[in-house]
Amino acid sequence: MKTCQNRAVLIRAFLYFSGICPFARARSAACAGLCLFFAACGPVPNAPYPDGERGQNILYSAFMERPRHLDPAQSFTEDEATFLYQIIEPPLQYHYLKRPYALEPAVAAEMPAVRYFAADGRALRDAADPAKVARSEIEIRLRPGTRYQPHPAFARNEHGQPRYFALSEEALADIRSPMDFEHLDSRELVANDFVYEIKRLAHPSVQSPIFELMAEHLPGLKALHAALSEEMKKNPGAWLDLDQFALDGVEAVDRYTYQITFTGLYPQFLYWLSMPFFGPVPPEVDRFFSQPGMAERNLTLDRWPMGTGPYMLAENNPNARMVLARNPNYRADAYPCEGAVGDAEEGLLADCGKSLPLIDKVVFTREREAIPYWNKFLQGYYDAAGISSDNFDQAVSMGVQGDVTLSDDMAARGIRLMTAVSSSTFYFGFNMRDPLVGGAGADAAGRERARLLRQAISVALDTEEYISIFLNGRGIPAMQPIPPGVFGAREGEAGINSVVYEWRDGKPQRRGVAEAKRLLALAGWPNGRDARTGEPLIVYFDTTDAGMGDRSRIDWLAKQFRALGVQFVVRATDWNRFQDKILQGNAQIFLLGWNADYPDPENLLFLLYGPQGKAGGQGNNSANYVNAEYDRLFDRMKVMPDGSERQRVIDRMVAILRHDAPWAFWFHPKTYSLQHGWVKNRKPGDIVRNGLKYQSIDVAAREAARAAWNVPSRWPLAAVGLLLAALAAPAVMSWRRRERAAASARTEAAP
Repeated sequence: MKTCQNRAVLIRAFLYFSGICPFARARSAACAGLCLFFAACGPVPNAPYPDGERGQNILYSAFMERPRHLDPAQSFTEDEATFLYQIIEPPLQYHYLKRPYALEPAVAAEMPAVRYFAADGRALRDAADPAKVARSEIEIRLRPGTRYQPHPAFARNEHGQPRYFALSEEALADIRSPMDFEHLDSRELVANDFVYEIKRLAHPSVQSPIFELMAEHLPGLKALHAALSEEMKKNPGAWLDLDQFALDGVEAVDRYTYQITFTGLYPQFLYWLSMPFFGPVPPEVDRFFSQPGMAERNLTLDRWPMGTGPYMLAENNPNARMVLARNPNYRADAYPCEGAVGDAEEGLLADCGKSLPLIDKVVFTREREAIPYWNKFLQGYYDAAGISSDNFDQAVSMGVQGDVTLSDDMAARGIRLMTAVSSSTFYFGFNMRDPLVGGAGADAAGRERARLLRQAISVALDTEEYISIFLNGRGIPAMQPIPPGVFGAREGEAGINSVVYEWRDGKPQRRGVAEAKRLLALAGWPNGRDARTGEPLIVYFDTTDAGMGDRSRIDWLAKQFRALGVQFVVRATDWNRFQDKILQGNAQIFLLGWNADYPDPENLLFLLYGPQGKAGGQGNNSANYVNAEYDRLFDRMKVMPDGSERQRVIDRMVAILRHDAPWAFWFHPKTYSLQHGWVKNRKPGDIVRNGLKYQSIDVAAREAARAAWNVPSRWPLAAVGLLLAALAAPAVMSWRRRERAAASARTEAAP
């Protein structure tokens, strides 16, 4: 720092003598700025973070979309989950390393006990006939001693009364965050906090996105919603103490135990117990944020979530910066000591048994554009980054076999490439109510021709080419609705769609256009013309309005159909009109996708379940596919535990789908991300959303890399200095001549 000060003194002297900053202004803000600029002081001159953060155990990341909801009863998007899952702890979580994904206790003391009962109240065996199960009872026991983060809602005065439950406008005048209150306190997590949050799902003002779904299994929710609505009419604007309202089917048994009773059988509910919807909300916090004047200052649970998780929200400026700080009250938690195959070799078990979280603070900066985000990552100011299409070629290299490797430049910086297949599936849907592609209204022979037509189109659509051209290889062809990593997905030869692929040389090979034309001819359309009338085959692709980026994809699709001799017509509308066409069953062929809510085959195979038909039923079966055998198997599969018997049922269901082809299976997206070498324990997986507590940073390595990668170029300084000197030289010489002339005149005038 002494060298920096000396350099600044020398440059200030230069600016003075050159006349740029006369002595009277040499210490002004502008001239001081020039001094610092030319001196290039500091170890990293262009660092975007405060000097006080240098060398600290902080992870730096970015976000592009501001989170809309952070209330656990409302939040349901990925950009919000990035923050919320680090703060709120539901009873269960996913094991960070295991694949397929596996549930484990979080704040629950153990995995919940599930009991089944018949209509007459008799207890049933775990393997009882699902048709005999009238209700299911889930009991959750909590870990004693789990405490909330510090919060003003828990603060009490010397008389044991809440300090901040009657706040005036004056008391809130300078408050912008719950952390601004003088007194903060905590308390132990109890079972009633979870019961209270489940009641909030029915609160009319909350408008939870899962209310209708949960009300199908918890009938008491609708009754509670009606009771709360009536109370709000009687006392508009008043806080509703949900502890004063009963919720049938949900009750706290004791301080650390609560029960949830469902109608029938719903084993997938355990996955919901890993989501913030079923995390805890203390009544005190709800009351605290419900006071007059709070919402006007953005002091709400929707803006300031709180919980027992490893981090708490310390700063919330969704237009600029979000900060998560370590929760000082976080429970005893340790890094896992077992994982999936290959995790030990990747160094993912090196921190076995260490206390979590491993990082003290996480700073998120909002970036509205991809290029600044990317540049800051290359400078070491972000610890990890995704790969956009703009920088894909700079980040990775594509091999002749389609394999993707890190570019030499990235590898030289110690950057690592992380890839994972998303728990999502994209598909071309055939509307089974359409006479042409669905065979609706036709006899058995007509329905068979429609089936062969769907198979022909499925074979003709070259998924591999599409992934290579439009996704930069970031996807894998879908063989069925279930993506890899979810129970039921088959790998290798056992998992290929034999209608579209054959197994050759140890890998699946698409059958090609010749096979597609053969199937098309069997369907009665040789070379794309009706075998009886000679009329051309015309298919309609229903989609939303195509922008410039979509136009090339449409052209590519048209080329696939031209190879069959089929005329391809695009019917583009706006999103609302497109939704109406799907809902009314007026579309013919369309492209849609589905992100799994939880890693269970039920959440994907239900997309083709008959009673879920979109047209007429407003379900999620957009193809309006109905197959009696498939539906019977689905009803059986959805309540089965994972195991060989469930796998056999799934295999049969998938075989039916491949034969009937209500979808042309398209692809499962593949996520690509980059991380610097100083980031440890980062494992991709879109189902595990609370992963920040497991990650760690080699702070010294990051500081060294930032200093090395951000060395200022000195030659521009020298060039500017020479230019300023050249500009100042005539003025200096003129000034000296005047000084000499004045001195000479004074000498001659002396007596």
